[in-house]
Amino acid sequence: MDTTLQDPLVGQVLDGRYRVDARIAVGGMATVYRAVDTRLDRVLALKVMHPALAADASFVERFIREAKSVARLAHPNVVQVFDQGTDRAYVYLAMEYVSGCTLRDVLRERGALQPRAALDILEPVLAALGAAHRAGFVHRDMKPENVLIGDDGRVKVADFGLVRAVDTVTHTTGAVLGTVSYLAPEQIEQGTADPRVDVYACGVVLYEMLTGAKPYDGGSPAQVLYRHLHEDVPPPSAAVPGMPYELDGLVASATARAPQDRPHDAVALLALTRRARGALTAEQLDAVPPRALAAEHDNAEDRTSVIPRALTVPRPLPVDGDGGDGREHEGSGEDGAAADGVHRTRRLEPPSPAAAPRRRPAVRRGPLAIVAAVLLVLGAGTGVWYINSGQFTKVPPLLEKTEAQARDRLEEAGLEVGTVRRAHSDTVERGAVIDTDPGPGARIRGNDAVSLTVSDGPAFVELPDLAGYRLDKARSVLRQEGLEPGMVTRAFSEDVPEGFVVSTDPATGTRMRAGAAVALTVSKGRPVEVPDVTGEDLEDAKTALEEAGLKVRIATDQVTSEHDKGQVARQSPGEGRRVAEGDTVTLTLSKGPEMVEVPDVVGDSVDDARRKLEGAGFEVEEDRGLLGLFGDTVRSQSVEGGEPAPKGSRITLKIR
Repeated sequence: MDTTLQDPLVGQVLDGRYRVDARIAVGGMATVYRAVDTRLDRVLALKVMHPALAADASFVERFIREAKSVARLAHPNVVQVFDQGTDRAYVYLAMEYVSGCTLRDVLRERGALQPRAALDILEPVLAALGAAHRAGFVHRDMKPENVLIGDDGRVKVADFGLVRAVDTVTHTTGAVLGTVSYLAPEQIEQGTADPRVDVYACGVVLYEMLTGAKPYDGGSPAQVLYRHLHEDVPPPSAAVPGMPYELDGLVASATARAPQDRPHDAVALLALTRRARGALTAEQLDAVPPRALAAEHDNAEDRTSVIPRALTVPRPLPVDGDGGDGREHEGSGEDGAAADGVHRTRRLEPPSPAAAPRRRPAVRRGPLAIVAAVLLVLGAGTGVWYINSGQFTKVPPLLEKTEAQARDRLEEAGLEVGTVRRAHSDTVERGAVIDTDPGPGARIRGNDAVSLTVSDGPAFVELPDLAGYRLDKARSVLRQEGLEPGMVTRAFSEDVPEGFVVSTDPATGTRMRAGAAVALTVSKGRPVEVPDVTGEDLEDAKTALEEAGLKVRIATDQVTSEHDKGQVARQSPGEGRRVAEGDTVTLTLSKGPEMVEVPDVVGDSVDDARRKLEGAGFEVEEDRGLLGLFGDTVRSQSVEGGEPAPKGSRITLKIR
């Protein structure tokens, strides 16, 4: 049955402009419709807040303010906000419509993705979040439902703004906003949210793309929240054997339970992601994952929910007699929504302990049996000690950790710190780990050493003085200094010869980041003003140009002109143009003027005669004398009719 037929908004026109055509999706905070902007005749998505939230005036006020801010966040991987408004009880956002599907649809259909496909989706998501983080926004509800994949393959992040506005309200009332499977520990415990909560959620999404399942499952959302607080996200290789350790390290770095151990924002995580991709072979990137066994799941954990923070603080495990059976205390309908349509929160309790096995009746054992059992235990213990003494362990993920944190992690893992070297990095903050040897996730014997490469931050170079260098030499010096030659501009110089550097931008002595480009201004030589040589004989023209420091080239073709044959008809560059000393001026010689037959106008009126002669390309001059002051008839013409004359020459008419 088409449930959209029961939606009261379908078929209506909101705000006299947006015609609602169909319902696309229903979330915990709003319903999304496909609509048509009747003014601009374009399809868009209309997000309409649930009436229960729209009734809160302070919430609506903050929602509008945040929507305006997010509308200024222009990024190709962010779903754009076009408009915001209210109509009766409806508060809405008009947004870009993306024809396609969500990442959740892809995961339900395909399960785990190939690493290349997972990274192809993650990178534009991080680019969008990075732009938001640098603009001062935090998404707070990253999940596969909010990753849209268009029919053209473009990836866009949705639901910017609404989640921030909701969090602004719920934070002050002691509640946490989010989707339980993707909430960072600090969101659950303190309700705080900075860019690192988005980093955490992206790590969970990456895990889900690589394995086809979420890292935590539980009988209720409360149990999932409890595991976020008390368990590390497992490495994807635990679910998909053979998964490269670079991807294990990437997930571990993004989902570290302590926020200070994660990349500080999505830009930093994007740099780690690209580094991990670069370390993988084509075979590793295109490895076909097993079909996910957990493609079906409870939608209740995918809904954006408002969870009272008082109920998210872990409670002690129940003891006998305290009634702590782990069951929920509030009725809920399908997908965690009550019958009245308002999403209910669930009381967070630690996972209920597995049912204890029934005790078997005690069996009396004789002294010999007890001694044998003790000896067996001692023998087994000795074997375990012997095996563990040569046991391998894995190098923990240390990338972007401070050197002190890395040392602590290695000590906890029973490993030694080897050589510590320093290197510059444009993406990793000063004092943080750039690389390890062996790399994260590598198998290593206990007590072995791990070498660290620690960032010295971006490398800075002092721009040398390049004035007076030839262009090719200046470029070579820049590359030797770790800089890149940039745009070259040519300019005249009275002092610097042609082809040599006049100046740089930025100026000499500027401290620049390694790899930055330097613009060069190169001399065109001393400026020379081109003299006018048109109409002159060729030899005279060449002498004038060469004395000015210019070279002369003669064009192969000649043209007809008003000048005599052999004289200069045209020059390029023309008179008054500034060129460099030694530049070439091209001269085009004249074939002489074009000869045209002169019309016979004797006996014609002055007006008719002028019209005929000018139409043939001649200039006309009237000679009236004393007797022709008031006359209007041509008595004679300076060139007789039918005779040839240079086109453009002057014909004099005598008037009587």
